[in-house]
Amino acid sequence: MNLERALIEPIKLVIFDVDGVLTDGRIVMDNNGVESKFFDVRDGTGIKWLKRAGLEIAFLTGRESRVVEFRAAELGVDIIRQGAKVKLTVYEEILDEFGLTDRKVAFAGDDLIDLPVLRRVGLSMAPADARPEIKEAVHFVCQNAGGRGAVREMAEMILKGQGLWESITERYY
Repeated sequence: MNLERALIEPIKLVIFDVDGVLTDGRIVMDNNGVESKFFDVRDGTGIKWLKRAGLEIAFLTGRESRVVEFRAAELGVDIIRQGAKVKLTVYEEILDEFGLTDRKVAFAGDDLIDLPVLRRVGLSMAPADARPEIKEAVHFVCQNAGGRGAVREMAEMILKGQGLWESITERYY
């Protein structure tokens, strides 16, 4: 078993930062203060596949936005933690709540606020356009940017590493 597979096989929970990972990091506000974010449909498919494989999914973000709630509901993501100014504290609360250890958790982040969690989890991941400090600290750096297929790439890597890819995608072939 190579190192990558040893990191991937124990994963039971995959946590995604939102801005810069699930989105391209842009926040669009209109004159009324209504916020919009750009999500990639392929990333959503990756999340649904992870859920189909029996993995839990969580969104952990420093900001608060109704858009995140809508996207989570659309994808069937029940674990949403917003306004997390100190993500490590919220991460530890999630571990306690679900009885998990670091080794069973994957986290995807792109900026310095994510670094403490990325250093703790069993599998750390970042989109291609993450900060250089983040890319140096993680186990896996995507070829795709945040909000542009990175989450799908992460999902495929996890599913293949857990030997679940064929069973999850067999309906398409």
